Amino acid sequence: MALETIEAARKAVEAASDKQANNIVLLDTRSVCTFADYFLICSGESEKQIKTIYDEIEHVLKKAGNPACYREGSTDSGWLLLDYGDLIVHIFAPAEREYYQLDELWSEAAPIIRIQ
Repeated sequence: MALETIEAARKAVEAASDKQANNIVLLDTRSVCTFADYFLICSGESEKQIKTIYDEIEHVLKKAGNPACYREGSTDSGWLLLDYGDLIVHIFAPAEREYYQLDELWSEAAPIIRIQ
């Protein structure tokens, strides 16, 4: 049985944290976005770590009955995306996170979790 979106989002945060993702932010985007309820934004320090975070989130959520609907990006691009419909996971290298500034773009969304 698939998890509710907020439960899936919290599991994704735990998975990212377990793989030492940096600057983890879970945003409630329901009041400012029409295509997703939650954004998880986090960073990894290397291509290997970014891929490890990505793989762990995908594994944990798939095991819980929530397979990704869509995947985008590559480790060498510095940005990987997992789309679960109402939850979108962004995993960045630090330079790409600074460049795209999704945290700022969605600054009106309510932060649920922030882990530095």
